[in-house]
Amino acid sequence: MKKIGIGYESYKRIVDDNCYYVDKTLLVRDVIDNAGMVTLFTRPRRFGKTLALSMLQTFFEEERDSDGNIIDNSHYFDGMKIMDSDKDILDKMGKYPVIRLSLKSAKQPDFETAFLKLKEEICGEFERHGYLKKLMGDDREQIEAYEDYERGVYRWNQKVQSIDNDTDRRKEIVAEYGKYATALKTLAKLLKKYHGRNAIILIDEYDVPLENAYQQGFYDEMIAFIRSLFESALKTNDALGFAIVTGCLRISKESIFTGLNNLEVNSIRSRNFGEYFGFTGEETMAMLDEYNLSENADIVRSWYDGYLFGECEVYNPWSVTKYVKEHYDAPEWFPEGYWSNTSSNAIIKRMVYNADDSVKTELDILISGGTIEKPIHEDITYDDIDKSQDNLWNFLYFTGYMKKISERQENDDIYITMAIPNKEVAGIYRNQIKEWFNERIKTTDYSPIYDAIIEKNVTKIEEFLCGLLSVSISYFDSEESFYHGFLLSLLYGMPGYTAKSNRESGNGRPDIVLYPDCPKDPAYIFEIKSRKKFNEMGEGLTEAFEQIYDKKYEEGVIDDGYIGAVSFGICFCKKSCIVGLYSR
Repeated sequence: MKKIGIGYESYKRIVDDNCYYVDKTLLVRDVIDNAGMVTLFTRPRRFGKTLALSMLQTFFEEERDSDGNIIDNSHYFDGMKIMDSDKDILDKMGKYPVIRLSLKSAKQPDFETAFLKLKEEICGEFERHGYLKKLMGDDREQIEAYEDYERGVYRWNQKVQSIDNDTDRRKEIVAEYGKYATALKTLAKLLKKYHGRNAIILIDEYDVPLENAYQQGFYDEMIAFIRSLFESALKTNDALGFAIVTGCLRISKESIFTGLNNLEVNSIRSRNFGEYFGFTGEETMAMLDEYNLSENADIVRSWYDGYLFGECEVYNPWSVTKYVKEHYDAPEWFPEGYWSNTSSNAIIKRMVYNADDSVKTELDILISGGTIEKPIHEDITYDDIDKSQDNLWNFLYFTGYMKKISERQENDDIYITMAIPNKEVAGIYRNQIKEWFNERIKTTDYSPIYDAIIEKNVTKIEEFLCGLLSVSISYFDSEESFYHGFLLSLLYGMPGYTAKSNRESGNGRPDIVLYPDCPKDPAYIFEIKSRKKFNEMGEGLTEAFEQIYDKKYEEGVIDDGYIGAVSFGICFCKKSCIVGLYSR
């Protein structure tokens, strides 16, 4: 039984460490046959983009050591599907210089630090291809120019340590900015000269620095640098063989891919390449079978399936792998939301926090298992996300928080009917909405409900509770536990009282009891019910009263030594409630 590799992003490491690998090597063939000069693959986070680039690099690269000797990587594909391909495909193995860059390290709090991290990545590629200096013979000027890229971060740190003036530091950044914007093109030309073939450029997570810059407030600076880098490396580069760029979102062509006429975008709506990011149903079942988890197939399907990439339905590969890792020796363990712990949910948090009534209604429909229809467009800028709710729905769809059910065309517009993909993603929404709701009620003045309880004013209690519930999502109507926690959180702070939940009293357990600190004051008992239909709320209130009587809740409180008890029955339905004062 092979090791289950969690967090592996290197194809070589997966093979070297004998990890279980879902064979995606036919991506090589389809890239050769169907990809463009520059192809942008947009897929949700943790869906195998980084590993796919690592595999492509391992296949195509004519890798060399520091002395320029070729490193044979062909054994990494022994037994893989790609080895059954035609000779013209296999002849391309190990024949190309490759530049590979990840931009995810640029997720930093300011532009200077983010730019420095991008420099480190670029300098790392110059260092990896250090054998190129052999091209330069005894030309010290050319060698020093190359080494200036290799050691660029070290030299930059030395230089700026002596600069105290912000203006002078800024000038140095601008100078470096221009130099590194063209660095990939420079490296590609040198590689072509050494290897005799145009370079393949692989750029991973290109939109991470852009999303981060938008959130941190330096979006314009970062997008200007990335645009310059891409123009130089991917547009005006005669040494480019082809390029693969990956990210979660297609950033508007006008903002970053300016003039890049050779760009082909492959998103989750595209008809090809759908099976290479995520696990297909067949691949998932094979993995479950390998680790004796076939009987758990329905659980895995309901939690981690549901993504539709083109015409191919796929599972979340990160979550499936984590599930197998944690359950192969304990199949009875409960499933968890693994993806929610790795993905950035800031956009959902902002969406829910700023939601108007129409969005709340749509979220309610979605969380309850329904669908909504929205116009879809793939060109998005982060600046535009908050300008309309449709932009937010587009963002959620393309980043994996929604799935396509169907689509239709009306004039020039495409409309997609979408739903929440699975239980795992539904949990992200529910937890975020609960968090938002809890934050909202924490800022509320609770004194009116405290006064109403003491006054036994059921009308004011109803008004207060309904007012708070009006700002929530009504999918909670089937969860009595939510209403219990909601009311308990309000009562915890009532002056002079201690709130207890489900404490033994009488012949049963009242939902909530407020015990007085002063022995002269009565205790307050709350029995909670919920109903799905408004016309059933009266019945729910009657049931609460009957339970108070049958279980002798008041007698139980008095037996504990308190001088009296006042009981309320409450029945909730969606965003409404009715409150009744119990009398014997």
